[in-house]
Amino acid sequence: LASTALLLPSARCLFDQPVQVKVEGLRSRQKGVVFSSSATYRTDGSGKIDLLRDPSLSGSYFGVEPMGLLWSMKAETLHKRFQKSCALHPHVVKFSVHEEDREDRMLAEVTNERPLTGNGVSRVPVKGRNFQGVLFTPPEGPFPAVLDLCTLMCEKRASLLASRGFMVLTVPVYTDHPDNIKQMHLDHFKEAVDFLQQQPKVGSKGVGIMARSKGGDIALSLAAFVSGVKAVVSINGCNAVVSVPLYYQNHQIISPLGSDITKLITTESGASIIKYGLGDPLAEENKYSLVPTEQAKGHFLFVASEDDLNWDSKAYMDQMAERLKHHGKENFETLCYPGAGHLLEPPYGPYCPSSFHRIVHHVVLWGGEARAHAEAEVHLWSKIQEFFRTHLSCDAAQTKAKS
Repeated sequence: LASTALLLPSARCLFDQPVQVKVEGLRSRQKGVVFSSSATYRTDGSGKIDLLRDPSLSGSYFGVEPMGLLWSMKAETLHKRFQKSCALHPHVVKFSVHEEDREDRMLAEVTNERPLTGNGVSRVPVKGRNFQGVLFTPPEGPFPAVLDLCTLMCEKRASLLASRGFMVLTVPVYTDHPDNIKQMHLDHFKEAVDFLQQQPKVGSKGVGIMARSKGGDIALSLAAFVSGVKAVVSINGCNAVVSVPLYYQNHQIISPLGSDITKLITTESGASIIKYGLGDPLAEENKYSLVPTEQAKGHFLFVASEDDLNWDSKAYMDQMAERLKHHGKENFETLCYPGAGHLLEPPYGPYCPSSFHRIVHHVVLWGGEARAHAEAEVHLWSKIQEFFRTHLSCDAAQTKAKS
């Protein structure tokens, strides 16, 4: 009987979908090593391995982890981050099965193609007067509208969310080298919000905004100063405007929260912990850097990783919640993930402990423990979709009126 490796339900699936890995036709009680991130399994009495039920005995992870071969993948060199900036190119993973201590003898192999864009989702680059991005639209409609503010251009999160039934426009916070940015203009991002609202297939009366890190304070500011923002997901963001002043309608509206490069902590690996470099948002000298979120009419989902080594995200989330409660507001939810690091992404991508930070020009530690981080990404991805569906209701009549 030939050995076979199976991917269920299909060898082709969206990036954010789990797969079931099964191996059949092996000798009874035979061990095998699977994928380049390695895990050792022992076959059952019928010569089968099923990652849904069977534990890894050694390798990149231990125990029953059906998607462990994906989230535990590591680059060959230190401080490399897995990135899929363009949604046109699928993630291709080869699973191979080898005898223990005989890696040269491959028993079975199967390829998993993981596209970032679902069937029928269109991808259209767009350019406004003051913004540029990529618009993802599912087939048919109407759809809730979401603006994805990525710190630097990346289409992965937007294309996958569109594949779940949302119209998503992804726009980078930084369109130029960060060192060249001396101020930011909320008007430019408002233009993107207005563009989204005018799309004929949009059924929601307002838009949602999704952002992480620096994009978070822009998202909060849009909710506070711009009408039509109904729901904001801020992932490991700050409650103050970071690095550069924020302008709106030709006036500075929020001062920047400064940072101190001398507070970086360098580790043995060469990567730095930058968590303590940002100023205290609640210090008296920084009070004009805080975003007045109490002015917002929409709803917030604040997300924080407890082991974030980029920012003190948990403290910022607690401060945002306390500020809203102080103003009698109940329009927010909080989500905290112990053991997760800064780079919360759509699920089933390789966990990244450290990489070069293109804003601060240092290799940095992002924080987190691989297993806990991977679990957080699965939970958060589902929660984001649920949150937007709850607060961005679609009105078919409104969609027809735009057409």
